[in-house]
Parts: sequence; C-alpha cells; structure tokens
Amino acid sequence: MTDIHPFLSFNIAVILLLVGKAATLRSPFLQRYSIPEPVIGGVLCAAAVAIVDAAAGWQVRFNLNVRDFLLLLFFAGVGLNSDLATLARGGKPLVILLGLATGFIVAQNFLGISVAALFGLEPLAGLMAGSVSLTGGVGTTAAWAPIFTEQLGIANAMELGVASNMIGLIAACVIGGPIAAWLMRHHRIRPSRDHDLDMGIAHAAQAARLDYIGLLWAILTLNVTVMVGIGVDALVSLSGLTLPTFVSCLIAGIALRNFVGRLLAVNGPRGRENIDQGLSLLSDLALGLFLTMTLMGLQLWQLSGAFVFIAVVLVLQIGMTVLFAMFVVFRAMGGDYEAAVISAGFGGITLGSTATAIANMTAVTQQYGAAHKAFIIVPIVCGFFIDIVNALIIATFTS
Repeated sequence: MTDIHPFLSFNIAVILLLVGKAATLRSPFLQRYSIPEPVIGGVLCAAAVAIVDAAAGWQVRFNLNVRDFLLLLFFAGVGLNSDLATLARGGKPLVILLGLATGFIVAQNFLGISVAALFGLEPLAGLMAGSVSLTGGVGTTAAWAPIFTEQLGIANAMELGVASNMIGLIAACVIGGPIAAWLMRHHRIRPSRDHDLDMGIAHAAQAARLDYIGLLWAILTLNVTVMVGIGVDALVSLSGLTLPTFVSCLIAGIALRNFVGRLLAVNGPRGRENIDQGLSLLSDLALGLFLTMTLMGLQLWQLSGAFVFIAVVLVLQIGMTVLFAMFVVFRAMGGDYEAAVISAGFGGITLGSTATAIANMTAVTQQYGAAHKAFIIVPIVCGFFIDIVNALIIATFTS
C-alpha cells in the first residue's frame, strides 16, 4: 500500500475539482441535470485507483487529514449566510422535512432488514445497509460497527456499512440534479433566476464582485467563526452531549451573522456585499474540495465482500429515495421551486451526507437561481436533528 502525502493529496483534489468545473462549464448535459462538480473528478480518481488495485494489487491511500477542516469552514460559511428571519419563516417546513426524514429512516431500516432476511443473513445486519451507513454516514458506521460485531455477532458489520456508504454517497451525488430537473419540467416550475446565491456562483452570472479587502475580511470571518465553533463544541462536550463539531461551527456562524452582523459592515453596504461574495466563494470551494477528497478516497475494492446483497439492497434503497423525494417530499414541501431544490438535497440527507445534500442543492441553484429557504432548512435538519433522531431509531431497532 502506498500512502500519498497530505499536501500532494490536497493538490490532487484541487486538480480533480478543476477538471469537474471545466467539464461542467463545457457540458450542457451536466448543467441541465445539475451534476455536482466534485463528483466528476472524484469518482474518476476512485475508479482509477480501484482498477490499479485490481490489475496490479497496488493499493493507493490518500492522506485526507485536511478534509475535516474544510468541512468546518464550509459549515461556518453556511451559518454566516443564514438569516434568522428566513429561518423563522421556514419553521413549519423545517418540522415537516424532519418528520419526512424520520419516517424515511424507519422505512430504510425495514427495507435493509427484509433484504438481509431474504439473503439468509442475520436480519439486523440489514441496518448496516440502512440508516446506519446511509443516513448516518461514515462516522455513524464507525461508531455502531463494533456494537453490531461484539453484541449482535455480525462479524462483517464494518465492511457492510462502509461498502453501503460508498455506493450511497456516489448515488446521492448523482440523483439530486436529475430529480430537480424532472420536477421542474414535469410541473412547469419557473426558475427563480435570483443570482444572489447562498453558495457558489451561478453559471449565467458575471464575475463575482470581489476585491482584495473583501476577500481578506471573508477569510478572517470564516476563521474566527471556526474558532468560535470549536469553543462552542468544547462547551457542549462538557455538558455530556455529543454533537459533530461542524454543527457547532454552523451554530457559531448563525450567531455571528445575526447577533454580531454589524461587525461585517465594512465600508457600508457595498463592503458587506463584497464580504458576502467572498464568504460564498470560499464556502463553495471548501465544500467542493471536501466532497472531491471524500470521493477520491473511496476504497472501492471493499465492495467485493458481500457484493450481491449490497447491490440488491442499495438499488432498492436508491429507488425508494428517488420516488419518495419526487412524490412525497416535493409535494409536502409546497410543490414550488424551493421544494424542488429541497427534493434534490433529500438524497444527500438519506444516502450520503449533509455536504452531499448541500452540493446537490448548490448545483441546482447555480443552474436555476437561488433558493434561500432551502439552504436554511436542509443544513439544520440533516446537520443537527437527523443525527439525534437516527441514533434513537437505530437503538430502538437493535434493542
């Protein structure tokens, strides 16, 4: 096995993201179906590494330590772009989306258990191909796998979870854009055409209104927010409550934006606009590099252990996600453009990660215009509430 140095791994991710960006700008197909830019280079890299392993037995492992910091930067930026007034208006949809996600987690687990039983496996092994790995992600998989192995006697729990998470993550990146495109075409929804995006720059927009001072202020603001978020995380841990650090950075960003927001008003409204552009660009870069590094680091050769079971259960899980997003989530969230964007992100909530959900929504809004309420509701639901709900549901199933 060859370990790639962290600095080289980071620069490979930059190159892969550039490849994805260039491909998206030159491909009407990729733009039409809002395929996230990190998916293209990241998946190609993971596939190339898997082919090298299969052909020559040479395993390549990227050192991705910087990836966790990129996630903190991204969520700090999401928080800094969050307006409590918009959140208050989105209170009811937030509760509805949480309810939908909760119901879907239960359905995910019943499906996983049923397929595992059909394959003659221990039924609870199906949870590792359910909400443990799909809604929960790698962190939840790593936390629950030892319990499944030691207390439930499922020896290959970790392998099942990791393999399911890999397929789910890739699928989540691919299905979001086509879901939004189909909903908009089928229901004749007009794009918002609001280029003041919460994340990234619209494909049709002109160059960002950004200068030297604005970029410096944006960098400083993001870094200060991350430092405050790490402090919040330390305080939360003292209370005995365990939350992902990125949630603390999200909370810190919301607090700084809404309660200390005047500190950002440099050189009047024009200065604030300039800083917001910098925050949007830096957050988009952090998300793109994080997702690229996540995808390029997938060890696809781990799928070989229980390939048939994983393939069958994941096809069913992905199909259920697509149908649920198009025919349940879309209608429950209002049946408008915001609902289409949220539906695009729903696959990230239930198959990939919070970052995947935001990447899908970013790709859609870059093509069709801003959806401000979606960028408030989805990060809070899948970055905060859903982890708590998922843990309670998994504990209920295992008991």
